[in-house]
Amino acid sequence: MSFKVAFFDAKKYDIESFLFAKEKEENKKYAFEFKFFNERLSFDNVILTKGYDAVCIFVNDNITKEVIEELYQNKVKLIALRCAGYNNVDFQEAFEKIHIVRVPEYSPYAVAEYTVSLMLALNRKIHKAYGRTRDANFALSGLMGFDMNEKTVGIIGTGKIAKVVMKILKGYGMNIMAYDIFPDKEFEAELGFKYVDINTLYAESDIISLHCPLNNNTEYIINAESISKMKDGVMIINTGRGKLINTKELIEGLKSQKIGSAGLDVYEEESNYFFEDKSDMIMTDDLLSRLLTFGNVIVTSHQAFFTKEALNNIADITLSNMREFIDDIRLKNEICYRCDKFNGICKGENDIKCF
Repeated sequence: MSFKVAFFDAKKYDIESFLFAKEKEENKKYAFEFKFFNERLSFDNVILTKGYDAVCIFVNDNITKEVIEELYQNKVKLIALRCAGYNNVDFQEAFEKIHIVRVPEYSPYAVAEYTVSLMLALNRKIHKAYGRTRDANFALSGLMGFDMNEKTVGIIGTGKIAKVVMKILKGYGMNIMAYDIFPDKEFEAELGFKYVDINTLYAESDIISLHCPLNNNTEYIINAESISKMKDGVMIINTGRGKLINTKELIEGLKSQKIGSAGLDVYEEESNYFFEDKSDMIMTDDLLSRLLTFGNVIVTSHQAFFTKEALNNIADITLSNMREFIDDIRLKNEICYRCDKFNGICKGENDIKCF
């Protein structure tokens, strides 16, 4: 029998990567049947999931308690996130109703390399220089940067992406310090950086880069209080989650010049704009509009992950998650409320599913 999957918020590149993955030898015997919807999954269109075994969603699909209940009534058995983050899903409500899996990693190099690209572009004013030369303005005034060599970068969160970032920046001769509630002492010794407390990181970093997950402890970790502890002219980079930064207080820091520059690939209210063409509409988000007026701020639309390798890996891992579900074995990438002591990531026991 076929396994029917409804994809939501599906773009052309999603469709191409999943159709390619579907034809791989390991997936052929599972008779996957795909339906791609451009719309994001919400309570308004959850009726479209009737008759499907699984739904495949992305970061801006809003899977509330009410949506979970409708999915359950529609006999959907699996929610497959084609992303790492899962803060848009009420996985507590889904427990013992619908299994939820994610793609915990797809290409740490994609996000890490993009993170460093933002640092370099902001430092050397590449975005400004590009605009100038297009207008035949070849003056250098206002474009001065600084040597990355021997400057200090503070990394908040030291998961796989952050580790790649740190290796790259080590090659630039930067001094690296990091903060993590679960420090990897072996990696610290291997790379030759140092873990410090968060206040030391704020006070001594020339650049701060965010790589921690979004949860109750990290929401708005960058706020007026933390900004006040930072060096004057600090650069802040966020390729993690938008709500790691209080945007209103970031703007105040930019206005006062306490913050020298910011590179943001994510934004706390990005779901209203990111991944869509809104060029023919009036922007009603005052905070985002204000951010876009700063010459020392680069905002991009959550594209750090966007490489061929990452898209291929996302499709492969998502279909692997589905194969495990069909084969009724433990879902190694499951998000499980019962295992919330592990930050919601199901550890599983005895190679069986959690419920």
